[in-house]
Amino acid sequence: MNLSYDYYKIFYYAAKYKSLSRAAAALMCGQPNVTKAIGSLEAQLGCQLFLRTGRGVTLTPEGERLYAHVAVAYEHITQGEAEILSARALETGTVTIGTTETALYGLLIPVLEPFHKAHPRVKLRIFSYSTHQAIQALKNGVVDFCLVTTPAEEARAFRVTELGIFQEILCAGGDYRFLGEQTRDLSVFQDYPVISLGRSTKTYEFYSRFFLSRDREWKTDIEVSTADQMLPLVSRGLGIGFIAEFFLREALAAGEVVEIPLTDTPPRRSICLLEDPSRRGGIAATRILEDIKSTTRCQG
Repeated sequence: MNLSYDYYKIFYYAAKYKSLSRAAAALMCGQPNVTKAIGSLEAQLGCQLFLRTGRGVTLTPEGERLYAHVAVAYEHITQGEAEILSARALETGTVTIGTTETALYGLLIPVLEPFHKAHPRVKLRIFSYSTHQAIQALKNGVVDFCLVTTPAEEARAFRVTELGIFQEILCAGGDYRFLGEQTRDLSVFQDYPVISLGRSTKTYEFYSRFFLSRDREWKTDIEVSTADQMLPLVSRGLGIGFIAEFFLREALAAGEVVEIPLTDTPPRRSICLLEDPSRRGGIAATRILEDIKSTTRCQG
């Protein structure tokens, strides 16, 4: 038996207001239409649902049983509609993002700032990962999408969008500032202490490969776990190190660190967006992805 959703909607309002005229007003239709729909529903179900009284209508025992189910169903439907409409207006929703620090500062923050101002009710959950950790989080469904820095061979299982490129600059501070006075070759890394991200990171792997391609070994004296730890250590003169250009702008302008020119500069690296094509994100996640993809930034 195929009964129209509209019949049950009309039945719900008539039972709720105990009045066919009030139901018609709530539904913005004529009372004859309400009366006809109730009659059709009663005919198809083979029972009387309402008793007409001088003050309106009351439910019969069969009507009471039907209303108990229809009310739950209709209120769930209207709640679902409200949630979808609210999400479409970006008044609700949660977006979970995995990102490396370099991608966060180099690209993601400039995108999230205007998005959050425009849609302050959307919750943002941002997890700072290494590239490997971010890819694992995406594989496990922990994040909606992630932004990572190359090298990222593990990303081949996902949809990859290159968002921008950046250059890391060799810099020094403290007692090593004099190194910026002339162009150096790669032997400078043998003569002075080197600060780097830890050997479990893709950054360490990147420089290991670069130095190996030059028949040299990438040796470090101080290893840190996050990119934002690099600059304070370099500026205090604990060693020299490669830092992304966008981390350095203010420090270079203030003279806290200097660039050490190199005869052999490492290749530029990329910031990439990774998406799992087998999973569909929510409306808010889709909107942020659109903003991210339209904001390509090249650094250095």
